[in-house]
Amino acid sequence: MSKAGSAASKPSGRGVKDVDPERLARLNAGEPAATLTECLAVDFAALMQAVAPDAGDGAVNAMRAQAALGISRRMALAARLLEERLGPDGFETLKAHRSDTVRGWACFMLGAMPAATLRERLDLIRPLADDAHFGVREWAWLAVRPQLAAELDAAVELLLPWTGDPSERVRRFASESLRPRGVWCAHIAALKTDPGRALPLLEPLRADPAAYVQDSVANWLNDASKDRPDWVRGVCARWSKGHPAEATERICKRALRSIGA
Repeated sequence: MSKAGSAASKPSGRGVKDVDPERLARLNAGEPAATLTECLAVDFAALMQAVAPDAGDGAVNAMRAQAALGISRRMALAARLLEERLGPDGFETLKAHRSDTVRGWACFMLGAMPAATLRERLDLIRPLADDAHFGVREWAWLAVRPQLAAELDAAVELLLPWTGDPSERVRRFASESLRPRGVWCAHIAALKTDPGRALPLLEPLRADPAAYVQDSVANWLNDASKDRPDWVRGVCARWSKGHPAEATERICKRALRSIGA
C-alpha cells in the first residue's frame, strides 16, 4: 500500500504497538490515519461502534471476534456487516466520512453490491479512486478487482479512458487495479498467461509524467515478467526504441529489475 498523499501528521512509531494510545483513541474515533502503520493499528470494532452506532452491538461483536483476520479480510467483513444493517444508504454515508478506514469500508460495500454492473461500479468507485488519502485509493482498486478480473476485457475497455484522466490517481488506478499479481489480493490467472490482454491500458501510460503512475506500470510489467519474461522484454524493447522519454526509460528499468534486459 503506497503512502503517497497521506494526511499530514507526525509518525506514530515503527510498528502497530508503537502507536501512542492517545493517537490510537483518536483513530478509533474516526480521525484519519497518517501512515500505513496507523491504518493497520485501527481497532475496527471500536471504530464501527463510534461511527456507525446504528449497526448495533451484534455487528460490533462480530467484528471484535474476527480481530485476528488479515486487514483485507477485515475490511470486507466490516463492509458486509454494515451493508446488512445499514442497507444501500450506508454506502452514501460512509463514502464521505473523514476516516480513511470508513471510506475504505464504503469501497468494499460497493465491491460487494450484487446487482451493480461493472460500469456502475467504476462510476461509483471513481471518486474514491481519486481520494486524497493513500489508503482509500488502495482499498478502491482492491474492492472492485474481483469484478474487474471476472469481466476482464470489458474492464480494460471501460478503464481505457481513465488512462487519459487529468488526475494521476485515476490514471494509476487503471494500471494498478489489474496488475497480474498485485499486492494483498488474488492473482489474475488470465493476465499471468496472456498479459497482452491489458496492454491497451499500459500503452497510453508508457511515458506518464507522474512517478506514481510510472511505478504502477513498472510493477505491472514486473509482475508479468514472473510468468512471461520474454513478453515483458519485448514490450520494453519496443518502448525503448529511438529516443524514449525519460519516464519510459524509468519504467522499463524498473520493469526489468527481476529478469534483466
